Amino acid sequence: MKIFTAAQIRACDAYTIQASSIRSEELMERAAGRCVNWIKDHFPKESLFVVLCGTGNNGGDGLAITRQLHQRGYGVKAFLLQVSREISADCRSNLLRLQNIGKDMVSNVAPDTFITDIPHNIIIIDAILGIGLNRPTQGWVAKFITHINHLPNKKIAIDIPSGLPADLLPDSDAAILKVQDTLSFQLYKRSFLHPEAAAFAGRIHLLDIGLDTTFINATHSQYKTIEETDITDIYRPRDPFGHKGTFGSALVIGGSHGKMGAVTLAAKAALRSGAGLVTALVPGFGYNILQTTVPEAMCSTGGEQAIEKIEGWENITAVGVGPGMGTDPATVKAFTRFIDSCSKPVVIDADALNIVAKHPDLLAKLPKGSVLTPHPKEFARLFGENTNSMIQIDHARIQAMRYNINIVLKGHHTAVITTEGECWYNMTGNAGMATGGAGDVLTGIITGLLAQKYAPHEAAILGVYLHGLAGDIAARELSQEAMIADDIITYLGAAFLSFT
Repeated sequence: MKIFTAAQIRACDAYTIQASSIRSEELMERAAGRCVNWIKDHFPKESLFVVLCGTGNNGGDGLAITRQLHQRGYGVKAFLLQVSREISADCRSNLLRLQNIGKDMVSNVAPDTFITDIPHNIIIIDAILGIGLNRPTQGWVAKFITHINHLPNKKIAIDIPSGLPADLLPDSDAAILKVQDTLSFQLYKRSFLHPEAAAFAGRIHLLDIGLDTTFINATHSQYKTIEETDITDIYRPRDPFGHKGTFGSALVIGGSHGKMGAVTLAAKAALRSGAGLVTALVPGFGYNILQTTVPEAMCSTGGEQAIEKIEGWENITAVGVGPGMGTDPATVKAFTRFIDSCSKPVVIDADALNIVAKHPDLLAKLPKGSVLTPHPKEFARLFGENTNSMIQIDHARIQAMRYNINIVLKGHHTAVITTEGECWYNMTGNAGMATGGAGDVLTGIITGLLAQKYAPHEAAILGVYLHGLAGDIAARELSQEAMIADDIITYLGAAFLSFT
């Protein structure tokens, strides 16, 4: 699913109005109806609502919602905040329609005044400021938002929480209305997918308001969310006449004292992702550990106490390097020689990333299309610090295009950044996956998919989706608290079955 800027969303609204031969007020009425249907499905008839409206189109949405809730039999009242001397045409039209039902259905809130007597059981609907916000809230409006935040009432935002920008991340001291649920119209706002903003928006519910698909399909965006339809386009069913050679040979390189678990998890995950053959290259002392823990994998040694040589990879389909590998000087030399001589895409994680960070000249030597899988701190070591997670992703886009690599920037919505600078936000996964070894599992999955001749960006997109989906299934079965990395591997099969 494409992620549009606020300007693109407004253009989509305008195109929809023109193409459908409807008035803007009718599109607003449709959007309000979708919100009211959601509210009806989630709240009993005896629920009471206060709708806080601004003077722009978001306020118009709120006034239309107030009228429709009243018509459905809910107890509801709107408050129109005089946030501007101007009132949009659609907001004014909905104000008149609401006043025609009853003058007491809406009250004006003058500047520098506050609402102080909202009972705790009343649900507050936020329709003060919409996606047109282009600067932090100030003055009375900022104080009003802060006042509402201090109330214990449940809160719902319409389209976007007031004070939250759609295309940027807010300053740490910005006044933003914090809600439990956001009813957003059809498309994600990019800020929703970043932790600095997600804390304000709560649970996101996308409501289809019938925006024109011709405009959506024809309008370019470098930012997208990974949806099941994208995965079914990428996924290739297994060849029923294939053999283990058909499905590729993966080499996983890693392991050091105290970190043999990382490479064993990566090897198991590569097998579970469908690779025909998997070989683990480990230090000699880890041979028995690997052979005992992952008997389905072959095992080679590249040194006794550390990885000192990387050999035999020339006939391998895909290589994943780094899990638990350590940064012993001999390992650094072996890894450097490997990168100097390798021309096929490689999955680079963990200590391999740390080696590259300390030897930045290696970045230019990485094989075209390689997949790097850093978490934010590893990314910072590689490419420098950034002030927030959205700027970090845009920085990753620059680096991916500069070095012709794919970057999997791990997080709640892991972002896959391709060599073309496209950014795909993953929508699967949960907080239970914040556990040791989960990243090693992801490395193994992507390596296993790469071994099966998926293009590197496809292996990354499919890999992060499967990884998160397996984690979601594990959480449903085991709880987020009890989940460990090996459970993600266990439920990979169920993840595959969900879309095959």
